[in-house]
Amino acid sequence: MQNGAQIVRDARLGAGLSQAQLARRLGVSQAAVAKLERPGANPTVVTLQTTLRALGRELVITSQPVRGSVDKSLIATQLRLSPAQRLKQLEQMHAWARELQQAGAAARGDLA
Repeated sequence: MQNGAQIVRDARLGAGLSQAQLARRLGVSQAAVAKLERPGANPTVVTLQTTLRALGRELVITSQPVRGSVDKSLIATQLRLSPAQRLKQLEQMHAWARELQQAGAAARGDLA
């Protein structure tokens, strides 16, 4: 994901303009453009729109689902259960794990 400064710099370079040329289009100083492109710069959406329009580009903002390794719907489902229900599920999972462990031992011939 690019930040605002990178977006401006990449768009300016893509348009083949110097900072001074972009500054003239925007009616600002070259130093203002340099500041806008500086790492850590945090231009407003309006500033980005104005700058990109001066470069013949359009700002498009999108959103997407957060990708995480945790399924929050499963957590929510568990939290709706009472403590007794969660304990019963845990005991069942333990029993299944024990059965799986015993089946693995039998398949390997590790019966004691």
